Amino acid sequence: MSAPALWDGSIVGIARYVAIITDGNGRWAHARRLSVNAGHDAGADTLKARLRDAVELGIEQLTVYSFSTENWSRPPAEVHGLISMLARRIAREAPELNRHNVRMRFIGRRAGAGAELLAEMERAEALTAANELITLYVAFNYGGRAEIIDAAKQLRGDTEEAFRSCLYAPDMHDPDLIIRTGGERRLSNFLLWQSAYSELVFSDELWPDFSRAHLERALAEFGARRRRFGGR
Repeated sequence: MSAPALWDGSIVGIARYVAIITDGNGRWAHARRLSVNAGHDAGADTLKARLRDAVELGIEQLTVYSFSTENWSRPPAEVHGLISMLARRIAREAPELNRHNVRMRFIGRRAGAGAELLAEMERAEALTAANELITLYVAFNYGGRAEIIDAAKQLRGDTEEAFRSCLYAPDMHDPDLIIRTGGERRLSNFLLWQSAYSELVFSDELWPDFSRAHLERALAEFGARRRRFGGR
C-alpha cells in the first residue's frame, strides 16, 4: 500500500456494497505443494490487493468471509495457523489501513478467538473507527444462522428495522453483490439475512488467483443485471 494514489476513490464503481466468500486457499496451496497455511497467507495478500482495487472502483463497503463457525472442525494445526496468521496480519496491516482512511470491523462471535487475536481485532477497530474512505468488514467465527440466533435473543420489537439493530454490524449495508471464488455455487451460511436481494456471481478462480480483472468482470456482470426487488 505504498502508493497513496490507489486510495483516492476517484473511479466510480457499479456496486457500492460488495461481499466476497474467499474460497480456494487450501486447494491453491495443495496444487503448489505448499502448506494450507501458506495458502491462507497468499489469500491475505490477495485481499490486500483487492481492497486497493475496491477503493479505486468506488466500493464503499467490502465484507470478506475469513473464518466460519464451521471451520473449527478443520485440522487443529490449520486452525491454529490461521488464527495466528490473522493476529499477525491485523497487527501489521491496521496502522497502514488507518493511514489510508480505511475503517476495519469484525463481525461474528468473539468467543474462541483467543486473547491475542481478540486484542488485535479490538485494537484495529479502535484505531480505524473514524475512517471514512471504505469499510472493510472481516467475518471471523461467523455464521449466518448464528447471527440470526444471536439477534433473535436480543430482539425487542417486531419490525425488520428492530431486527437489523440486533445484527453484528447494524450499520453494514446489505451487499449489492456477493462474489464467491473457488468454483462452488452456494452461500455456505454467509450473510443469510443481508443477502435476501443480493446479486450472486460465482468465479472458478481460487481466491489467491482472484485478480483485479476478475473483480472488474464480476462488477460488470452485476451492472448488466436488472434489480427489481420483487417488482416488475
